[in-house]
Amino acid sequence: MSDSLFARFGKEYLAGEVLFREGEPGDVMFVIQSGVVRITKTVGREQRPLATLGRGEFIGEMAILNSKPRTATATVMEDARCLIIGAKTLETMVSTNSEIALRLVKKLARRLDAADELIQLLLNPDPEARVMLGLKRHAEAYGEETETGIMVHVSPEELAREVGADDHHVHEVLARLKRLRIAFEKPGEHGGILVADVGRLLEFLEFLEMPKKFGAS
Repeated sequence: MSDSLFARFGKEYLAGEVLFREGEPGDVMFVIQSGVVRITKTVGREQRPLATLGRGEFIGEMAILNSKPRTATATVMEDARCLIIGAKTLETMVSTNSEIALRLVKKLARRLDAADELIQLLLNPDPEARVMLGLKRHAEAYGEETETGIMVHVSPEELAREVGADDHHVHEVLARLKRLRIAFEKPGEHGGILVADVGRLLEFLEFLEMPKKFGAS
């Protein structure tokens, strides 16, 4: 990111600041250059986590594209630097730069897939399977690639709430995945999980599902 680009569109945010709230009108989107932003939605009387996003992700684009109020709340979890893109600027960027347009379409498609996956995993009766499927969903749709794997910016407790499992189910799954060197919990105030190998995570899940497929008790 060039200094001139940040000088024109950028802004720094402190942890705890709210970028936008559910129900508000929206005429700008945000591109995360550094830091972590959590997306939550009101379900009943509580805030349910939908995603935790890091560097390279964008948020708030739907309010621009469909001219409807914000469908979720975005809160900064770790000090962040974001580019703020208005509706007219986005329109110009998309119409004049095919690479930006393609990237936008790919990310939107990926998020639609993630939403479908969430619906499917919630139908799974096995809470431990839901935990692993939820971890896979975050890694593929919202994970941040690092030298040692994919960092998922979601705490075990948030993952439990998202997939409808108890905290102890999540910690049991993470303990098993750690022993297999597939995933590791990240220490720190905001938590997080490093998925060292998404492929092995899927293989392990398939292994656990085999007795059910063959009718074993």
